[in-house]
Amino acid sequence: MIKVLVVDDSALLRKLLGGIFAAEPDIETAFARNGLEALEQLHAFHPDVITLDVHMPGLDGLACLDRIMVERPCPVVMVSSLTAEGAEATLEALRLGAVDFVAKPTGAVSLRIDALAPTLVKKVRAAAGARLRPSLRLRDRIRHRTGRPEARAEGSRPAIPGAGLVLVGTSTGGPPALEALLAPIPKRFPWPILIAQHMPATFTGPLARRLDGLTALDVVEVARPTLLEPGFAYVGRGDADIVVSRRPAGLVAVAVPSQAGYPWHPSADRLVRSAMEHVPPSRLVGILMTGMGYDGAPAMAEMRAQGGRTIAESAETAVVWGMPGELARLDGADHVLPLPAIPERLLAWVV
Repeated sequence: MIKVLVVDDSALLRKLLGGIFAAEPDIETAFARNGLEALEQLHAFHPDVITLDVHMPGLDGLACLDRIMVERPCPVVMVSSLTAEGAEATLEALRLGAVDFVAKPTGAVSLRIDALAPTLVKKVRAAAGARLRPSLRLRDRIRHRTGRPEARAEGSRPAIPGAGLVLVGTSTGGPPALEALLAPIPKRFPWPILIAQHMPATFTGPLARRLDGLTALDVVEVARPTLLEPGFAYVGRGDADIVVSRRPAGLVAVAVPSQAGYPWHPSADRLVRSAMEHVPPSRLVGILMTGMGYDGAPAMAEMRAQGGRTIAESAETAVVWGMPGELARLDGADHVLPLPAIPERLLAWVV
């Protein structure tokens, strides 16, 4: 039985979300009207997962989340609005330790709630099995980590000569993982980095701006054809796909509409396959990090079989070991590494 605590100041939302969970025979639900009630239920109900509204009077969602992570760490799925303000708050919640988020229905909520139900239930089930990071925030944990996370494997392949691309796929738990991946990369890094992070369109712009302020690289969202340059990281626009194309000026990243056969967006599989059309696999590096499902794993396994190099985040640090775990299962990873070791391996390959 999965015990879910629904925290929302709206009686209607509590009723509608409760109805979604009541239809699942293995989910037991309790409710809280605000952050203070949520903290009381945290210790009385002992939830396995919490769904937490961002905006509440008194103790708001972010302050409540911070207290949860200190008092009794528990997987949290944020329920946030699809606005610029909601996106910023959600990204901050993910930094504070939330596992995932769902977008609150707009307009007539009672008429749109059914469309939310499958996604919400799927994310709550994944959160129930998610690996929580320690209470120290991810960057702090990496900064203060003692010792080397993992020694380089013997017989490791040498550095890659010439120009190439780094292709990154991530989903649940991805924003803090991307911060940890990009933070150690110097501005002089010679290869463009392209990122497929599963997110709505209103979230990827704020994500790119946040990463840009936290890393030496220039990080931009790809909303139009964008020439690929060293020292840059490119975040695919949400609700679309990011692909590599070639123009007279050189390689470009392009945002394109979703395509049948690719269920997640931006699609890591589609990004990798488009890159292989224009760049020899031997000059591609694929990195697959935390996330539900298997997006990116089939394409990166194919890329490795054709001479590319790949890294899967290990279960030790992945919030959800779905995507990277599938790459490992397919024998598609040169290395399976904890997150703090991934930038080191990337820098050893690309000099």
